[in-house]
Formats: sequence, structure tokens, C-alpha cells
Amino acid sequence: MDAKVLGILNGKLEDQKVQLSEVLCAGNAKSYEHYKELCGQIRGLMTAQLEISDLVRNLKEAENE
Repeated sequence: MDAKVLGILNGKLEDQKVQLSEVLCAGNAKSYEHYKELCGQIRGLMTAQLEISDLVRNLKEAENE
């Protein structure tokens, strides 16, 4: 897998995370359940971004060997 593709994917995840954060910051959660759902989605996106970062790092290390 190409690091450039992973970078694009990471950018899309970041955009989604920002959009969800803006909903929260604007106080637009419709209920506590909706708030928890938004927080869970943001947490999931952050986890995916961490996995992508690890994968990119591993790819770069493998290329340098």
C-alpha cells in the first residue's frame, strides 16, 4: 500500500473528525445519546488515524531496510 494513498485517506478522516467536532462545539447534539454517538465516532476516527500513522511509519521503515 502506498503512503500517499494512506495520507489521502488520513486527510478524509481528519475532515470527518473536524465536521463532527464542529457539531459538538456548536452545541448541536440533539440529545445526550446523540452526543455520545458523536463522541464515539470521533474516537473511532482518531483510532483509525493512529493505525494509519503506524502503518505509514512501518512502510517507511521497510523501505529503508
